[in-house]
Amino acid sequence: MAEQPIPLRRYLAANTVALVPSGLALGALYWSGALAGPPALIAMAGIAAVTAFLVQRYLGSLARFARFVGELSDEREPVMPRLSFAPATEELATAAATLSAGWRRQRASIDNLAASAQVIVDGMPNPLIAVDRQRRVVRTNLAALALLGPVGAERDLSTAMRHPELLSAVDSLLETGPDGNFAAADQSAVEFVLAGPPELDVVAHLRRLPRAAADGSLALIVLHDTTAQRRAERMRADFVANASHELKTPIAGLAGFIETLRGPARDDPAARERFLGIMAEQADRMRRLVDDLLMLSRIEQHEHARPDRAIDLESVLRGVLDLLQLKASSRGVAIELSVAAGLARAVGDHDELTIVFQNLIDNAIKYAKLATVVRVTAEPAGLDRVAVAVSDEGDGIPAAHLPRLTERFYRVDTARSRQLGGTGLGLAIVKHVVNRHRGRLDIQSTPGKGSTFTVTLPAV
Repeated sequence: MAEQPIPLRRYLAANTVALVPSGLALGALYWSGALAGPPALIAMAGIAAVTAFLVQRYLGSLARFARFVGELSDEREPVMPRLSFAPATEELATAAATLSAGWRRQRASIDNLAASAQVIVDGMPNPLIAVDRQRRVVRTNLAALALLGPVGAERDLSTAMRHPELLSAVDSLLETGPDGNFAAADQSAVEFVLAGPPELDVVAHLRRLPRAAADGSLALIVLHDTTAQRRAERMRADFVANASHELKTPIAGLAGFIETLRGPARDDPAARERFLGIMAEQADRMRRLVDDLLMLSRIEQHEHARPDRAIDLESVLRGVLDLLQLKASSRGVAIELSVAAGLARAVGDHDELTIVFQNLIDNAIKYAKLATVVRVTAEPAGLDRVAVAVSDEGDGIPAAHLPRLTERFYRVDTARSRQLGGTGLGLAIVKHVVNRHRGRLDIQSTPGKGSTFTVTLPAV
């Protein structure tokens, strides 16, 4: 690389500074009479020439040294320059090269340590977020990205998690008093609910570091998902409440029939046969109720875990129709299946989607008018969704009942539902399965004309 010329102003200034001592000495000799004028001028001219040569060489060495240090600062490895006219500068260049090599080794070690730390953080199963003193997000791990989506660095925590109780706890953790010391304890815990679907019960464990890390991290937030635990607690309570409520009537009926068979109807074969038939129906109703409650409990327990398999909806629907064809024929109901050509696969669980469409199509068959048609249609619903609609030609559902149809044990017509063998849990099961699949259930109904239940699911 060609050397850059020395700026004239710098060159003249350096020469002037170097010539001042010689000029003063010669002037003193001239004024004292020890040196005549012409010899003094000749001496001054010679000194100026030699000084100009030496200053040029010295400034060139300094320029090469500066260039060498600049290349070191750019993390390059330049060739050590020869600085024979500036020995001290050559020693400085050697020291700078040694310092740069040591710094590069330290930098590589720090980079390796930071990469290892990020790998360790990403390996944590719980979401982790690190914030600085200003509550800005500094670091996240893969679990946090999966739960919250992309969280921009150097952005306030509130842009990723808008939960006042959590933000207030973080502010308290980072708050300092008049003396500059932190005012609160160095750790705390906050419980809150992440919006869904499905909703997640979360406990955030907050911990303040003794001092800020190299990346500015001062507080760590670790999120612990307690959804399964809370749902298990709620399911136990709900199961007891629902089972006791719904099983009370058939159990009372069974007890009454047994008492009758042991007493007045002991020797009455006709009454015995009739009562035994009713008892069998009640026992079968209890069995269906318990099965549905257990199924609902299992689905709710895993509702927060999204399935990730590719499912052929046409295969699922044809399997369900094969199961229900005999029941439909017994009521004179025809089932028509229409699947759009080239329909994308859905993201889901084969068995659970079978349960969803079995419930919907079975309801359509039960509540359809005799000798009508139940239509099942599968088609795209946008770029990344597929929709399956189940339509019947029944009596329809009044609009006032639609918002509550997916509640447990909610029935529009309780007597008719029980007469048809319903447990009141079918649509609740459908709702929770659809929520687990991150889908949507839409219900439209016109009294006197029929109802349409549409399930929209994410597509592969």
